[in-house]
Amino acid sequence: MSSTPLSDLIAQGRGDAPADIVLKGGKVLDLMTGALLDGDVAICGDTIVGTCDTYHGKQEIDVSGMILVPGFIDTHLHIESSLVTPHEFDRCVTPRGVTTVICDPHEIANVIGVPGIEYFLACARQTVLDIRVNLSSCVPSSHMETAGAEIGAQDLLPLADDPKVIGLAEFMNYPGVIFQDPGCMEKLEAFRGRHIDGHCPQLLGRDLNAYISAGIRTEHEATTAEEAMEKLRKGMRVLIREGSVSKDLHALQPILSEATSPYLCLCTDDRNPLDIGEHGHLDYMIREMIRLGTSPLAAYRAASLSAAEAFGLKDRGMIAPGKRADIVVLPTLEDCRAEMVFAGGVRVGEEAFRTRARTAPVGRNSVRAPTVEPEDFRTTGNREATDVIGILEGKIITEHLHETIAIEDGDKRPDTARDLVKIAVIERHGRNGNIATGFVKGFGLKRGAIASTVCHDHHNIAVVGADYEDMALAANRLGQIEGGFVVVENGRVQAELPLPVAGLMSLSPFEAVHDDLVALRAAARSLGVTLEEPFLQLAFLALPVIPALKITDRGMVDVTKFEIIT
Repeated sequence: MSSTPLSDLIAQGRGDAPADIVLKGGKVLDLMTGALLDGDVAICGDTIVGTCDTYHGKQEIDVSGMILVPGFIDTHLHIESSLVTPHEFDRCVTPRGVTTVICDPHEIANVIGVPGIEYFLACARQTVLDIRVNLSSCVPSSHMETAGAEIGAQDLLPLADDPKVIGLAEFMNYPGVIFQDPGCMEKLEAFRGRHIDGHCPQLLGRDLNAYISAGIRTEHEATTAEEAMEKLRKGMRVLIREGSVSKDLHALQPILSEATSPYLCLCTDDRNPLDIGEHGHLDYMIREMIRLGTSPLAAYRAASLSAAEAFGLKDRGMIAPGKRADIVVLPTLEDCRAEMVFAGGVRVGEEAFRTRARTAPVGRNSVRAPTVEPEDFRTTGNREATDVIGILEGKIITEHLHETIAIEDGDKRPDTARDLVKIAVIERHGRNGNIATGFVKGFGLKRGAIASTVCHDHHNIAVVGADYEDMALAANRLGQIEGGFVVVENGRVQAELPLPVAGLMSLSPFEAVHDDLVALRAAARSLGVTLEEPFLQLAFLALPVIPALKITDRGMVDVTKFEIIT
């Protein structure tokens, strides 16, 4: 709710007093009708008070020839996956027109628990963009992994009425909902009637009916138009996602029309500074959808008004009197490149960022993994038949492959000629020291190893490699730098990015993180890696609530059966 006195809003809206800021000479995109409206836009404090008329202001800004659209709303993301702190994420995306984000801090929550959520809530009171929080519902995401914390319903309820909290974050354990797991039921009951965010990949039919009946309103895991349409027809708001790994925009763009746009929203889920820098954020999604044939009205409506309605943010989503002054000034609707941005009436720029208060980082020294040796990566067994994770580039779902791998000296070794390399997950929270190994196909890796502590959602160490000694060096190096990404070849670290905040976020500016990611990508490619985004692709291979085959510190997981198979 705006803190500006009502009397000021009314006086400035009527023109009895000069507005604080007036944007003059532009055209406003009306998301109700699609019309381009003439007239000034008057702002009082953090609120729009006038449109479609002439106003005078204490500060007047000429936007002649420009088009004004409402600020963009990312309806589901994990800021941790940007690899920078919330304050740096603010600097990274707000100038692109993103003025509200609805985040789930379950990455940091899986490492350090409730203090991680509290850290995000503290930062949310300081950033220029409006950070809203959905409370992490699945810490851990399932019983088949070792996370750094467990969060139950009673841990979340004290935070539920925080002004920055919307509701309960993506309910990933959809089998737990369908089969009424007691822990799941407790959380659903505790947040009954509040917003509950969904997460149910490939769930259809009666199982989907049961899931929605639990009070779950939104869903971002649809990867085909058919899946998305069934979810829409059953009353869910579908969030079209385009992240660094999960790229669903092209598959779902055909269903975004002016008829469906009130019920479709946009999200990024997991997007790093490299992709943001090279392509963009929600601005990229809007550009690309319009390029593919979506009408500007449908694209911009999904990016703002529909998002606001879906998550109960009634104070934003349009450039209209009484709405929050979140405004993006564009040369053209088709290109969607912000010339000027206002977030809550504040003009976005270095001055606004410089004057923010800051919260001290949390989750330092969180990597407490055992020191590993090359022999720890051996995969013993007496069966050559082997379950193999098959990567589908651009998706976080995987194939469950079956390969024959010879046993040599009691070990199944990598076979780079067949693109079969070793993958391991090492528990790093200091709880049990588990190490699990398996095989993955799709990296293209020929030598060396890459390793990461960004490993959804438990964020243990994930390492993939063709050489056991390089795998050991990569995993152990992560402990020395407080987590992050590492590329190793022939016993030497070729590139690395320290992420000392819970092993997930850098303390450096996003520009520096971007440059480090460029070096890491180049180093990975020098090992033969063919994936565009190998580190986040690696991270999702350990998420046991996304079909079909994954790996955690407890072994290979058949997600379809929801059981550990090795």
